[in-house]
Amino acid sequence: MNEQYDILGTMVRDYASIYWKETKEKTQQRKSKQVFYFSMEFLLGRLLVNNMQNLGIYHIARDGLQDLGINIHELEEKETDAGLGNGGLGRLAACLMDSLASCGYPGFGVSIRYEYGFFRQKIVNGRQVEVPDQWLSLGNVWEIRKPKHAVEVRFYGEIDRRQDEHGRIHFQLKNCEHVRCVPYDIPIIGYKNKITNTLRLWSAEPSSENLPRDKDFHSYLNETRELCHGLYPDDSTEKGKLLRLKQQYFFVSATLQSVLRNHARRNPDFENLPELYVFHLNDTHPILAIPELMRLLMDEYLYEWNDAWEITRRCFAYTNHTVMTEALERWPINFVQTLLPRIYLIIEEINRRFEKQVFEMTGNYDLARSMSIIKDQMIHMAPMAIVGSYSVNGVAQLHSDILKADIFNNYYTLFPEKFFNVTNGITHRRWLVFFNRHLTKLLTSLIGNTFISDASDLSKLVAHADDPSVQAAFLQVKQIRKDILAKYILAHNGIAVDVNSLFDVQVKRLHSYKRQLLNVFHIIYQYFKIKNEQNSDIKRTYIFAAKAAPSYRFAKNVIELINAVAAKVNNDAIVSKFMKVVFIENYDVSKAEIIMPAADISEQISTAGKEASGTGNMKMMLNGAITLGTLDGANVEIHELVKDENMILFGLRSEDVTRLYQEHRYNAYEIYRNDANIRRIIDSLKDGTFGPESAFDEIYNEIIYKNDEFFVLQDFNDYVKAQQTAAIWYQNQLQWAKKCLLNIAFAGKFSSDRTIRDYVENIWQLKEIVEYED
Repeated sequence: MNEQYDILGTMVRDYASIYWKETKEKTQQRKSKQVFYFSMEFLLGRLLVNNMQNLGIYHIARDGLQDLGINIHELEEKETDAGLGNGGLGRLAACLMDSLASCGYPGFGVSIRYEYGFFRQKIVNGRQVEVPDQWLSLGNVWEIRKPKHAVEVRFYGEIDRRQDEHGRIHFQLKNCEHVRCVPYDIPIIGYKNKITNTLRLWSAEPSSENLPRDKDFHSYLNETRELCHGLYPDDSTEKGKLLRLKQQYFFVSATLQSVLRNHARRNPDFENLPELYVFHLNDTHPILAIPELMRLLMDEYLYEWNDAWEITRRCFAYTNHTVMTEALERWPINFVQTLLPRIYLIIEEINRRFEKQVFEMTGNYDLARSMSIIKDQMIHMAPMAIVGSYSVNGVAQLHSDILKADIFNNYYTLFPEKFFNVTNGITHRRWLVFFNRHLTKLLTSLIGNTFISDASDLSKLVAHADDPSVQAAFLQVKQIRKDILAKYILAHNGIAVDVNSLFDVQVKRLHSYKRQLLNVFHIIYQYFKIKNEQNSDIKRTYIFAAKAAPSYRFAKNVIELINAVAAKVNNDAIVSKFMKVVFIENYDVSKAEIIMPAADISEQISTAGKEASGTGNMKMMLNGAITLGTLDGANVEIHELVKDENMILFGLRSEDVTRLYQEHRYNAYEIYRNDANIRRIIDSLKDGTFGPESAFDEIYNEIIYKNDEFFVLQDFNDYVKAQQTAAIWYQNQLQWAKKCLLNIAFAGKFSSDRTIRDYVENIWQLKEIVEYED
């Protein structure tokens, strides 16, 4: 079976390579501007179905294989879920690459070819255990190794300065450590438009000509392999931090060297580089690309500083993904000085000139220092991205507004022309058309199939939302999807769930601001309520899936609590009649494709002002779930479209959260002391209800002793009311279906096709290749 999958995958890749070659040739011949999308993550998911559907050959392949007695669905299951990402950041990158090709624009995604993915999660005795994600154990049929495009990246060393006869100072790195970077290219296939772009993943190998003299080969080989060993090394140690920094420089340097080498073959100079390329930085991880481009232009191609800076600042665009200052990346000066001595000198000079510029603009030295890239013995990456880019964007309107008003307010005040908003999106073809064929069939029968290429045509569904027969048909489709998920849960968790219950779903990275804890506290509240009343308003199935970072103790404790509560609830003779709790281990794209179409409630309950955007909210909305959430991230824009009648809002607003932080008047202990329901929930963490007294100390301490930073207790009672509203709505099934249909109808805005066009029109200024078709 594995061999059959390999043969089929190779045939599909070879078929796509015709368009792959044509796309590259057209781009070069017409000197079309391309985007290079730098991201530490690309959470691709399985590609076989997606690629065959985009090529328009899925049904032909399925029928042909059936004639040979081969079930294509069995082959689909043989593909591993590429472990190149952790969560929303990587999935967004994959969606944007898919839409970039489907909308007909040329571009590259660039990242690292991780030998092992983030990690595979196993739940052992209710706790998360991390095991290696060996996604390459059977190879990767989609990739092509390109050794002739290899380059070398240099680390460590000493800087040698020399002055030529014209007085120009030249910098050369000596006694450095060389690593050979070999690209592996994966085709990114557009939807039925003959456009195929490239995802280039760099792999580290020992240099063939420049081996280190001060290190034995075995140590050098191990350090080289570590570069691509896995995504996000543990940064709780100095070695792990240094490896992260090394990874970041490794792939941006390799990419820029490759681009400039290719450009130099076809152009006399680099003056037109900004007209041919835009280098887009997805979050802070690739920001070393800015000083690296300066290094290449000055040291390798002999540009003066001012000319190199003019080229550089016109090439880069930056997307910010967080409003939490503690998550904005920064590096100790000594790390960068040691690992990348020439890069540090360039950063130092960028900073010196920027401080001078701010002082000249404002006359305020203190302001210039506060906006500095280098301060407190740290290099701050986000300010460097703002200084070195022509565009800075947030990923939802609320997020972008917060960046301008708060996090980057000083930069926005001085450089307002740099700031944009581009609300995130998802590939609606993958998340609806390819993996929810039941719903797609219903939609096509009602509104035709134009929405597959143009998601805005989903709005045609509004005209059908009041039709009881359509509502009944939708409920039937949802039931099919819930049956599929229920069978998966029974097979993998051994839990029988009621498919007629409300499926309440929260699937996303486990983080305190995403507030899985609020959800669990409500389940505990329900548990005590049902135990007391021996009844419930409706039946519910609570479904969680999430990975916690290996060193994130609080998040891992929340997973432990979810599983402890699940064990108590599911084995209680009374409570289990009315609700079940399920934690699905090792959440990835393939599991999302099973879970999300089955969701009735989409839990999007982050503390207002903390979630940059979210994309899970868009995927479940698209598949006919009702959002229960705060006014945070893209929830704000969902609410603008569907209104109060079709979305359940609760909790603090962003401005309320800001005020509580500023006034220091939030007291979690007082809420605990004065609210009997909350007190019972918190006490249950310590009184043995769900485990030993110390089992949930991380959670208890976070709430009681660290004053509940993300306002779980403040929002709790409003959340309970929101859940009661959901129960009332769910009891009228036809009206529930109407709300779901309207959510689908308004989901077109959140297609990543629209996101790409926003980037193209406002930031990248690309032209479609397909418009040149003969």
